[in-house]
Amino acid sequence: MRLLLIEDESNTAAMLAKGLREHSFAVDIAADGKTGMEKASVSPYDLILLDVMLPGLNGFEICHRLRAAGVAVPILMLTALDAISSRIEGLDSGADDYLAKPFDFGELLARIRALLRRGPRLVDPVLKIDNLQVNTRSRQVCRDGRLIEMTSKEYALLECLAREAGKVMSRQEISEHVWEEDYDPFSNLIEVYIQRVRRKVDTPGEKPLIHTRRGEGYWLTAEKVQNE
Repeated sequence: MRLLLIEDESNTAAMLAKGLREHSFAVDIAADGKTGMEKASVSPYDLILLDVMLPGLNGFEICHRLRAAGVAVPILMLTALDAISSRIEGLDSGADDYLAKPFDFGELLARIRALLRRGPRLVDPVLKIDNLQVNTRSRQVCRDGRLIEMTSKEYALLECLAREAGKVMSRQEISEHVWEEDYDPFSNLIEVYIQRVRRKVDTPGEKPLIHTRRGEGYWLTAEKVQNE
């Protein structure tokens, strides 16, 4: 899942981004309101972490403008303003949740997971495709009872495919949700990671679940696929 972190404190932004990446999120960072607004307007993020006190546009204004423009991405406001009036203003401007600083990182992760579950795509935190289970809460992957060890990026790629099981995902769609904005579209990084994940998920003797449609992309399905 790809997140946008709009935070002007560089140390805080670096710390949060590091922690989120360790939990398999791709994270883009904007250090001011104008840049954050531009990024949020043009890229398909899965969630936005939005500080309120920003140079240029503040978080309330960014949130209001995004909602007015029809951008429905979940927004979690992060701010040192803990007054009830500030919370009300944040929620009224269109934020989905509000977390006052300082906060526990575990609570931040829990709130992110809760917001990502609110959409119609994911109610049960465990995604199941045949005998493959992807637990989006614990980030554990099992197939037929076999625990599969994965790196953060391998897990992020598999979760991306599992959330859209049965749908062919193009390289661009995958890169938008799994990699950050510095991803090189001409690299073979996606192909490399697809092969790594496939070797772990589709071991010899098991039904193939990860498939390739040449010239179109990749998808995860338990259905029999012809002419890959």
